[in-house]
Amino acid sequence: MDGQLARSMELAAAASEPAPEERADGDVPLEARIWYATLLTRVRGLRPAERLLVGEEPLGREPHSPEAHAALLLCEAEIHLAGGKLTAAMAAAEAGLRLARQAGNRGLPPRGHVVMALGAVRSQDLTNGLQYANRLRDAALLGQENLIPGQCVWAAAQALEARDGMESVAHLLKGILHDEVLTRELLLSQPAAAPWLVRAGQRLGDAELAESTVRTMRRLAGGNRSFRSVQAAAEHAAGLYARDADVLEAAAERHLDPWARASALEDASRVRSARAPERDRAVDLLRRAAGAYLGAGASRDLARVQSRLRELDDHGGRPARGRTRVSRLTDTEFAVAELVSQGLTNGRVGSRLYISPHTVAFHLKKIFRKLDVTSRVELARSWNRILVEERADRPGESEPDFLVRPVKARRAGEQPAGAGSSAQVTTARRPTTTALPT
Repeated sequence: MDGQLARSMELAAAASEPAPEERADGDVPLEARIWYATLLTRVRGLRPAERLLVGEEPLGREPHSPEAHAALLLCEAEIHLAGGKLTAAMAAAEAGLRLARQAGNRGLPPRGHVVMALGAVRSQDLTNGLQYANRLRDAALLGQENLIPGQCVWAAAQALEARDGMESVAHLLKGILHDEVLTRELLLSQPAAAPWLVRAGQRLGDAELAESTVRTMRRLAGGNRSFRSVQAAAEHAAGLYARDADVLEAAAERHLDPWARASALEDASRVRSARAPERDRAVDLLRRAAGAYLGAGASRDLARVQSRLRELDDHGGRPARGRTRVSRLTDTEFAVAELVSQGLTNGRVGSRLYISPHTVAFHLKKIFRKLDVTSRVELARSWNRILVEERADRPGESEPDFLVRPVKARRAGEQPAGAGSSAQVTTARRPTTTALPT
């Protein structure tokens, strides 16, 4: 089966490439396109995954059954979450879950519940995060979910930890690593899971949890050498366990998942901040982490990093936001705009940010003026586009290849690019097996 999955990944990548001759993606069954796109998303091949889903028609316009459309939307939600598009991910997940309920499908909802739980926790909506966490935990522990059980437990653990602390989820974390199927499925599908588990082990004083995660991730990376996301996760977990800032920075450069990249930068900063001569470097890394969390819509993580920045840097913790309209917003205004764009009322925004609804309304007036919008509806409609403009203001940021490809010589007799230098090492050996989950 492992060899077949490796060939499936190659077929998925090949199927997503636009052909020079005319080709109708509709000739490929929708179920196959969703399956391939799901595999590609797990290893962060997001652009080819999107091409598979979109085909020749805009997403969602093809005449599919409600159940098939639900599966397509939930796959789209996973792609958006992996790419750091939090608002779009949660919107697609909600739409997919609604269609799945209408179709009476019980197998699809956990995929949407994972997206909703992770998205809610990252955006500081702990009430919704816990709601979806409880559904995931119950389904996984009762054996009702057999497709992505590891991701279900991990998402639930994050939401419960955000409310009750790490000690409250220790039993869930032990359960993951004591089940090989759970471990393989989770660690290969979520690049941030391995370092999160190592961090949990360190906070709990559980050396076995941390060591087991690093050891397992190293083994999985050895069997999946072609996939950059797997290598990044292994490097991140190892660097965190060894408290090696250089390894953590290298992992951040290798990560394709924006949230995982921000996490690696934050971890590297934490290690360097413990050494007085490296304080300035720690501040720079933390600023980069803040910018990455900002781009991924992770307001909860951004708030934590900003608090840490204020401790380290006398100039405060606001990340640079380029030369776009977003740069005109204060930190509080940005947080208000982010939450209002998700449809929250002034009361709910105020409770999240610990300010009154009247103060939220005051900030909204300033946000409307600075962003040149006239209503909450217009802000919600244009917020994602404004953030895209902000990202486009950063030159040179393009999505790297999700595969670790062989290094090719430029001309006969020449050394391969990067040979004898500090360039990123790649491997020319294609793996004979893969451990990607079914």
